[in-house]
Amino acid sequence: MPRTCVFFHAHRGDEALLTAGTMARLAAEGHRVVLVLAATGREPSCLDPRPRAPVRADVPDAPAGMLGCARVVVLGYEDSGPDGEALGGFSRTNVDLAAGVLAGVLREEDADLLTVYDPGGGYGHPDHVHVHRVGVRAAELAGTPVVLEATLDRDFLRRALRFLGPFLRSWAAPRTAYSSRADITHRVRVGAYSSMKRAAMAAHSGHRAGGDPACASAALPRLPRLLFRQVMGTEWFVRRDLPPGTVLDHPLAMWPDTAPPPEQGRRPARHPTTEPRISVKK
Repeated sequence: MPRTCVFFHAHRGDEALLTAGTMARLAAEGHRVVLVLAATGREPSCLDPRPRAPVRADVPDAPAGMLGCARVVVLGYEDSGPDGEALGGFSRTNVDLAAGVLAGVLREEDADLLTVYDPGGGYGHPDHVHVHRVGVRAAELAGTPVVLEATLDRDFLRRALRFLGPFLRSWAAPRTAYSSRADITHRVRVGAYSSMKRAAMAAHSGHRAGGDPACASAALPRLPRLLFRQVMGTEWFVRRDLPPGTVLDHPLAMWPDTAPPPEQGRRPARHPTTEPRISVKK
């Protein structure tokens, strides 16, 4: 049964690092994939925390198209900066207000699945932490049945960083970054889509601001293809409603019995188009 899967990310290009392979895999399997971006990446201009229209050039239509996205939605908030210092940034917005905007998108799409980040926002960026808070609340408001937390296997990351030291000299992940292996419920193999993921990361690398993960996103596409596939061929997620020790290999596995059936008014999922449709929520 085709599903509608909404991937909620903080900034332009964040999807390429953590979920691009899963997005491409789901689109190839016939599911509808929608990308929602919280922040535009512009400098703060005022103290008003409400969404405002971004510059059209900020919309990552080409990389999203590479991954098979049917639609891109930009909520229009501002990047809070790595320390959350931007007074008009996304991380300072009221959770319920921002969640109401995202819930509107989830209802429009009759979303079956929403991805957010883990509670620590992966490596701790304030906007990423807020994506978790806002996304979880939006799923509650919209009745979205499954929420996955996109993350990295912390143990794998540490080993990879030791191995890739010559390539990623500038990125030293904190000891508490991302998720422990015991918490991860989904290990999704995306090696078959690594070329799409690599292309999406490369397309974004010239537009990312400074910061450790941004440096990694720029360096990783330059790895030899086989090494890139080995390092980036798995994507990890946490689903909190599953029992400890669950290990699944597909984001739509073990679908909850409480999900509303089609006869309760949910529209059938739509297949992705070849070109993403872009909208801005104001």
